[in-house]
Amino acid sequence: MRPGTPIVLIGFMATGKTTVGRLVAERLQRKFLDLDHLVEEEAGMKVPELFRTQGEPAFRKVESEALGKALKRDSVVLATGGGAACREDNLQAMLAGGYVVALSAPPAEVLKRTGGASGRPLLDSAADPLAEAQRLLAAREPFYARAHLRIDAHQVTRCTAMLVPGRTSRAGRFHATPFVSASSAPPIAVMGEVIAVLGVAGASEACSRVAVACD
Repeated sequence: MRPGTPIVLIGFMATGKTTVGRLVAERLQRKFLDLDHLVEEEAGMKVPELFRTQGEPAFRKVESEALGKALKRDSVVLATGGGAACREDNLQAMLAGGYVVALSAPPAEVLKRTGGASGRPLLDSAADPLAEAQRLLAAREPFYARAHLRIDAHQVTRCTAMLVPGRTSRAGRFHATPFVSASSAPPIAVMGEVIAVLGVAGASEACSRVAVACD
């Protein structure tokens, strides 16, 4: 990964992409971008209004255009909407032009976080929001699974870490190390730049198994 490669956060709605994105950007002294905000700037209206007046296809078109522009910028952390990575062209552009991190949380937790009127058009218009969230997540999961790194954002803890390839470093009191073997007591080696953030539980799958240590 070249220096300045965009870090792109994907995942279902209400998994903490904006919150984590801001913390990561602050830690790395990068600019934080929210794709929905970029869409609103392009369209000249809020996302719910764009959905209501022009429909989802129009929203997705503007979203893809805004994504392409964001991926051309150096040293940014980009938080995307829940469906942005679920168009093949978008996901391929993210994987080719950025380092993609997927955050996850169960549908029930998503609804708990969003509350009643979530401001997410695809859920707010559903007769059964939980069933719709489950359906959407099942359809989107194959796209999220292709991220360079996956993080379970379900449990909130006071300390955690996210691995990003690049410099080997320590971030404050936290460090993360991927296991280099699957034995019961494997050797470990620090790999990648470590970003300490609050509000995410751990990291795994797509970057081997990861141990998170803190005091």
